[in-house]
Amino acid sequence: MDHRIITDITNFIFVADGPEKADAIFLPGGSCPEQPEYAAELYRKGYAKWLIPSGGISVKRDKWPGVRSKADIYSGNYRSDCEFFTDVLLKNGVPVQAIIREDKSGHTRDNAFLSRKAVDEKGIDVKTALIVCKAFHARRCLMLYQMAFPDVDIKVCPVHCYNITRDNWYESETGIDRVLGELARCGNQFAGDIKQYITSERKGRK
Repeated sequence: MDHRIITDITNFIFVADGPEKADAIFLPGGSCPEQPEYAAELYRKGYAKWLIPSGGISVKRDKWPGVRSKADIYSGNYRSDCEFFTDVLLKNGVPVQAIIREDKSGHTRDNAFLSRKAVDEKGIDVKTALIVCKAFHARRCLMLYQMAFPDVDIKVCPVHCYNITRDNWYESETGIDRVLGELARCGNQFAGDIKQYITSERKGRK
């Protein structure tokens, strides 16, 4: 059996780099504590000075969906991704002064571009960054944060959520739906942004 289609999709969607020292860690929104827990671990190990949790309420919902796991530990009355992530960071040893909050975004594109706005308003110069995101969300996060921060060297440090990994996504209906949904969004959800990015890059090389 030829698995090339599965292999090609896997390699495209599941971007993963080893952590490197960086100026900031970006946290695109979600409700899995594993993301901010890992970001806090990287912070404690000295990988970054700033953490930038992002996310309000998804445009698909009218309220925050609730904590996906470890609700016994993270039991606050959270009203947004950012509020939840911030609480997890604080509970895991990150000082409040290291956190730059963005709590207005309703989807991944806004996570990236409103994080850029938050960083600029603080006057912080970010040259290198890590993204801590769900593993199956990695490619879309990287593309959007690259467009919002075109001069920043960005690495992706993913975490596994919903038991969906690069090794098993094609073995369940849920995994297939999630990954193929990401594949579709990478091509059509922000085509205008991609065209603008490619055009500006092309002009910059002339």
